[in-house]
Amino acid sequence: MYNFLIGVIIILSVLMIITIMMQPSKQNSAASAFTGGADKLFGKQKARGFEAVMKRSTAVLGAAWLIVAFVLAFLSSR
Repeated sequence: MYNFLIGVIIILSVLMIITIMMQPSKQNSAASAFTGGADKLFGKQKARGFEAVMKRSTAVLGAAWLIVAFVLAFLSSR
């Protein structure tokens, strides 16, 4: 069981890296890299299409990764 969960967490880690790298960039210029895009912080922009799917999949993969990590921690403490 422990070895299976280690494999699952490795696969989830690789999938998370891929989904994070596939997310579209929101920076338009070099100046926004230094300001951190604070002007858009409180804007009401909803993610649409591909961006929404990538955000949702990143959140789901992150939650699954955390759950598996907690289960692994519990199993290793026994």
